[in-house]
Amino acid sequence: MGKLKSIKQHWHQLYGEANNELLDEFIQELKTTKQQNDRQPQKPQWYKDAVVYSLYVDLFNRDFRGLTEKLDYISDLGANCLWLLPILDSPMRDAGFDIRNYTKVRDELTGLPEDAADEEKQKIFNDFLEEAHRRDIRVIFDIALNHTSNEHPWFIESRKGAGNPYRDYYIWNKDTNRYTKTRLLFKGMEESNWEKDGDWYYFHRFFNFQPDLNYHNPKVLVEMSKVLLFWLNKGVDGFRADAVPYLWKEEGTSCENLPQTHLIVKIFRAALDFVRPNTLLLAEACQKPKEVVKYFGDGDECHAGYHFPLMPQMFKTFALHSNRPVVETLSPEITPPIPESAQWFTFLRCHDELSLERVYVSEKDRALIHKYYCRKPEWDFRQGEGISARLAELLERDPEKIALAFSVMFTLPGTPIVYYGDEFGKLNDEAYYRQKTKETGKDDTRFLVRGYVNWQQLEKDLANTDSLSSKVYQKITEQINIRKKYKAFGRGDILWVDAYDEDGKPDEHILAYIRKWRTQSILVVQNLLGEERKFKLRILAEISWIDLFGKHAVYDDQQQMLTMQAHEYLWIKL
Repeated sequence: MGKLKSIKQHWHQLYGEANNELLDEFIQELKTTKQQNDRQPQKPQWYKDAVVYSLYVDLFNRDFRGLTEKLDYISDLGANCLWLLPILDSPMRDAGFDIRNYTKVRDELTGLPEDAADEEKQKIFNDFLEEAHRRDIRVIFDIALNHTSNEHPWFIESRKGAGNPYRDYYIWNKDTNRYTKTRLLFKGMEESNWEKDGDWYYFHRFFNFQPDLNYHNPKVLVEMSKVLLFWLNKGVDGFRADAVPYLWKEEGTSCENLPQTHLIVKIFRAALDFVRPNTLLLAEACQKPKEVVKYFGDGDECHAGYHFPLMPQMFKTFALHSNRPVVETLSPEITPPIPESAQWFTFLRCHDELSLERVYVSEKDRALIHKYYCRKPEWDFRQGEGISARLAELLERDPEKIALAFSVMFTLPGTPIVYYGDEFGKLNDEAYYRQKTKETGKDDTRFLVRGYVNWQQLEKDLANTDSLSSKVYQKITEQINIRKKYKAFGRGDILWVDAYDEDGKPDEHILAYIRKWRTQSILVVQNLLGEERKFKLRILAEISWIDLFGKHAVYDDQQQMLTMQAHEYLWIKL
């Protein structure tokens, strides 16, 4: 089906025949945008070969000029896709996820005076994009599609009364008796999904200063589609669709993952594909995999989605020194097959917490992981449903444990994300947390895992081979740059390999598998224990026991036993 025909069909499913004039205007705008866009389509499935580096521009290095100065650092690390955490104009009460203007980069990120012309400010961003692309680094960023800031002009108009033309861009009610089956996402920080404003209430799923958009109004869908097209035309390579499961609200439901939400996403995807094919649409759907896969549709919704449950299960695997949590999570019973063109995005840490939402973690697992890793009271987030701690903190500042964790993520199926600073063992930033809590008035412990990069200190630390930063950086850089040479990691199947101890019993302390794609086959073996382990692999292939890092594995030909040191990992080409 043609993209425009698809848009019309999904539109009529959402809104019936009452808004055909608005639909015709939207279709015409798409045609005009396509004619004016001279960019070539992106390579199909480029995101499968990506290593993503996510960062806050200001925290990483001041502004877009500062970030441009550090593009060689990112390139040397091996990352070839930048995920820019919120960069759009915002009061910054929620790290930029509270957007005030969807077509403007925040003034402070341009490094220019506030009274500088908008064209000058836009040029700063354009120049950054050009420099990133010159290094073959693609750029994606966050678009909060579910809500705006309460300082957005639409909401300011909406507050003026029921007769205002923007009133219906948001969800207003005389009381709080609508959408009563909707769960509260920010426990401990918000008491309700409704916020009183004068004699009325408005609906919000996140903070009370982030009113939800009303997609029952087709004008909202058109406006948000235009936002995506605006940045596509500037050369952005893709978008992280923030909070996508919550777009459509319907009385008597949980207001999550509703069929109408999928129709909205299909329209976004078709619009992007029509103007510039293969522009990435990445679903931030904090749900169980069986729900997330629905956001891939039949290859006509999002290209990719985060595998949220894999993150806590990797940490459970490390805590128990057992391969079972990872193996079970990636089994077809929990992680269903996805369309050939789709991809999981994986991460050890992200801009938020080590999430333990009950929507995808059992109460038993939540309690186990929280007890093991939440070593300080201030690391707690959402009353036990998350842990605000940097990767190095969670893994006890041990470079061997950190390297093993990255080895697991980099070699399992999916596209890996490195959160800025984790590649050099950045620690929690308590000063930044205190500063932001005071500024925002919200005790949001996620500020602990943000904080600035002190480049002057980092350069000294990287030059000191005995420092935590240097030890971690060298290992992670090596892993990334080797990973990029083998498409089997981003595109291949996974074949689990059983390990057996010296008594012939299954050895859960060894996480082993083969990543296979076309003629490439790579055996990955990882010792989850903090001590030496001797074991046998049930594998028939003839193996040269030298791995891709140049390490000679300790292998006994007679006994066919492999000996690995504490937290050691091997990537062996078969």
